[in-house]
Amino acid sequence: MMKFFAVLIFCVAAATALPFEEVGREHIPNEEIGEEHMPYEEEGLPENWQLVPDGDGRLHLVNTDPFNLGSQDEPEPLFNADADTIFTLFTRNNRNSGHRITPGNAGTLGPNWNGGRQTRFIIHGWNNNGGSEVNVLIRNAYLDRADINVIVVDWGGGAQNPNYITSRNHINAVGAAVARFIDFLNQSGGMSFNNVYVSGHSLGGHTAGIVGKRVSRGRLNTVVALDPALPLFSINDPGNRVAPGDANYVEVIHTNGGLLGFDLPIGQADFYPNGGRSQPGCGIDLAGTCAHSRAFQFFAESIRTAQSGFNSIRCGNYDQILNNNCVSSGANARMGGEPSNIGRGVNGVFFLTTNAQSPFARG
Repeated sequence: MMKFFAVLIFCVAAATALPFEEVGREHIPNEEIGEEHMPYEEEGLPENWQLVPDGDGRLHLVNTDPFNLGSQDEPEPLFNADADTIFTLFTRNNRNSGHRITPGNAGTLGPNWNGGRQTRFIIHGWNNNGGSEVNVLIRNAYLDRADINVIVVDWGGGAQNPNYITSRNHINAVGAAVARFIDFLNQSGGMSFNNVYVSGHSLGGHTAGIVGKRVSRGRLNTVVALDPALPLFSINDPGNRVAPGDANYVEVIHTNGGLLGFDLPIGQADFYPNGGRSQPGCGIDLAGTCAHSRAFQFFAESIRTAQSGFNSIRCGNYDQILNNNCVSSGANARMGGEPSNIGRGVNGVFFLTTNAQSPFARG
């Protein structure tokens, strides 16, 4: 614990020594960092440590080096993904009072479950739970759009942990638990895999991909990863993050790439609103919290209407996104939306601009 506070004092001293005008893009990790995506000591933090905000904007000092975690002064809270992940069903008949379904128990499906409907899963990220903004916003957007099954995946027992590394290490077990639940709904609840979308924010974005990898009775229709987390994820490890093969269609929305969110293209279609790193209306967003949250705010807005208003230009490659020099290469596409872009031949990298506040879409 003393080591932690010593590092924290060092970070605060280094940060306060920086003149305000020097805090800019040079203090944001860029592509030259490489696969490690680690901050440098001269940027105000010790090597391998970052101040990372959770889903509610609280900053935490995190060691992002998985090979040098040091000793754990605090015992990890017990979390069993199969026993502690909660699945709550919302429909238009019970949109304000969710019904909990117990995995493996068809008797708990309840009167509001309809296996013939479209079904949408939402998975939150670090230090969130089932009642967090990402779940409420997307859930209500779906139910405004159509009378469908919306299932909120609450893994707060594993996500609400000051140790980011511990929470990150839970996502494979959580993804596997969600996959078994989907298999159960297919077998006992009459649900078709072709009617299933799984979306997730930050750590939940990668968890959504793990779900697609682990289902055993079919293949997911769509996975949508909303600014999937960057710390402790690698471009060279697709088996442990969201990847293009996780569903029939995999879409990634990048809003804080290179800081809290993964920057490189890792889906079938990758959308980069406003370049995908910072977002208008977020002001001096040094920690990236505002930009990181824009992903699920954009997505929720996109699914409320019959056609997503986030029209996007297909660029020639990712370098054009980085250089803010997108050259139209192929058909335009719309980011997000309900239904998804599946079956429309949408693939590649896309650029779009948004408004600084809601409504964000420019049509």
